[in-house]
Amino acid sequence: MAAKGVFEKTVGEFYDSAIHAYRKLMSDDGWHHGDEKAHEAGLSPREAALDMQQQLVDAARIMPGHLVLDFGSGVGGPPINMAAMSGARFVGVCNNIPLTLQARKLAEERGMTDQVFFHAIGDTEYMTLGAWPDASFDAITYQESVVHLPDKQAFFHSAFRVLRPGGRLAAIDWVQRPWGEYQSAEQMTSVMAPANKAMCIPWHATIAEYRDMLLTAGFQVEEAVDLFPSGPCWGSTPEEDRDKWHTYDGPRGELFQDAKAALDNARALGVFSVGKLVAQKPNEARA
Repeated sequence: MAAKGVFEKTVGEFYDSAIHAYRKLMSDDGWHHGDEKAHEAGLSPREAALDMQQQLVDAARIMPGHLVLDFGSGVGGPPINMAAMSGARFVGVCNNIPLTLQARKLAEERGMTDQVFFHAIGDTEYMTLGAWPDASFDAITYQESVVHLPDKQAFFHSAFRVLRPGGRLAAIDWVQRPWGEYQSAEQMTSVMAPANKAMCIPWHATIAEYRDMLLTAGFQVEEAVDLFPSGPCWGSTPEEDRDKWHTYDGPRGELFQDAKAALDNARALGVFSVGKLVAQKPNEARA
């Protein structure tokens, strides 16, 4: 068994290269998915990402004056946008210094440095969020970041602790799901394994597993749903955007070409999808 923090460190190193690919191929406003309705409406990747950010603001009931933790904030576009949408203050965290510096630069460019703050945290700090005392935040958001964590349950325990009673968590994340001939955990994992290896993901949870982890941490779960229930999860990814990935020739270009091919295969087979999670810390939270 690898020592604690070893895998997490590789995630940070993965994003040393991914920052170049993602910034070239996607908008800083969102490196994330929309939902099935956005895809069917023909929204661009940026439009779909902004729509999802508004959905998370609404689901978390983020209001002016709230303090929100955004976990896995990347280059900062989503928390900056959600702060502008809601009037709340956001603290964005990730374990990669270049991403954090880019996020701070983006906040400065958009005149949001008094409302959105970015910090790099240690590789295993997600297990405790120890920089913050109990009941620090009104809400927590994240998009496609907990998928990278080996100990996902530890994150939900720490998220529960730093939320105020009545505080809410709203998130989207990658999931694996039974689909077609791929029904068992072993069959799903066999499809996901190449994408996991390329994109530095230790394991994918199912929607049911995420629900169970939230419940175990003490949350009341309001939503734990597949955002693409009708078929393969392509997101708002026009064909020409997929072609850009397959021909990307930046730093570690072959890695990202292979990762895209593996992920597209998992999408086509229906095993990969994106889930939405909405949960609340009870007003009378257990000790």
